[in-house]
Amino acid sequence: MNTCTSFTESLADDYHWMAQAIALARRGLYTTSPNPRVGCIVVDENRHKVGEGYHVQAGTEHAEVHALAMAGTKAKNSTAYVTLEPCSHYGRTPPCADALIKAGVRRVVVAMTDPNPQVSGRGIAKLQQAGIEVSCDILAAEAAKLNRGFIKRMVVQKPYVTVKLAISLDGKIALANGASKWITGPQARKDVQRHRASSCAVLTGWGTAQADDPSLLVRAEEAQIDQYPLPHIRQPLRVVIDRNNTLAHSLQLFTDGHPTIKVVGDSLPIQPGQLPVATKDNHIDLNELMLVLGARNLNEVWVEAGPDLAGALLMSGEVDELIVYQAPKLLGNTGKSMVSLPNFSDLSQAIDLVLVEQTQLGQDLKQTFQIKAF
Repeated sequence: MNTCTSFTESLADDYHWMAQAIALARRGLYTTSPNPRVGCIVVDENRHKVGEGYHVQAGTEHAEVHALAMAGTKAKNSTAYVTLEPCSHYGRTPPCADALIKAGVRRVVVAMTDPNPQVSGRGIAKLQQAGIEVSCDILAAEAAKLNRGFIKRMVVQKPYVTVKLAISLDGKIALANGASKWITGPQARKDVQRHRASSCAVLTGWGTAQADDPSLLVRAEEAQIDQYPLPHIRQPLRVVIDRNNTLAHSLQLFTDGHPTIKVVGDSLPIQPGQLPVATKDNHIDLNELMLVLGARNLNEVWVEAGPDLAGALLMSGEVDELIVYQAPKLLGNTGKSMVSLPNFSDLSQAIDLVLVEQTQLGQDLKQTFQIKAF
């Protein structure tokens, strides 16, 4: 069993360089799916940065390889700061632990161990067996936050699920006639585009697809992502729940050339582009759906749906995060409510949320909630 050093000869330096490595990892926020976001910095014996890099895209070089290539011969006797435990197995690329050993690195500082069962602890052990000192748990929480979807998929085989709602001050998502364009302003919509861009998939339901004919694609001109590392925006996979397979084939989801998976009941004849999922109480079993999506290597699922699917996901226990964009508008009593939930008879049945962040975007308020554990 490997043992990491918790306290190092220069803890302040370790935090300084790891913070920079995490900032590098964040550059891959929109492009690394299904891989984790990882950054690496190589510092020589004089505490000068001689190499840096981050993972850009699955199938390409990992962060350590980029950083070591920049460092060259200066990597010998250096310290490498890596936001995630270096891999020890052959995947689409060779093991990064081997690259660090070959480069003659003296010490490796790791923010967090890899939750991937193929790696967890093995990369650290390989480094230590080669005589390299390893220190762990430096800004581990910050590194974990960047890869919460990857971590959840590795641990429970399900994606991290965020439900997005755009509402009025009185909690409505649309007028009684269905009009909802636009409740929120341009800055909130820009933020939504960036969330789409960082997600592996966007999930919606039959009702939203039929009524709004949305594309659910990332609009690059609206997202305005600086320093995007690829020539073109990586579009998320679109997933639409259509249990009875009745959606019109003419919808944008099926005609714009970008992939869409249609979730249908498993009793139907399966056609190309369809994903059969078991039903429960005459609805798609959402717990089973998340396992199926996790098996497809989807780390984060962003939900843009109507009140029925949003409510069903909340009641199924599959929602990790709720993001509410609230506009300073009043839509009135006949407007459509933000989420459909059962008629609770006691306050103890209510779904409790924990407010973790609140930001003003133009005139709108963005509130991020986590679901309170029972």
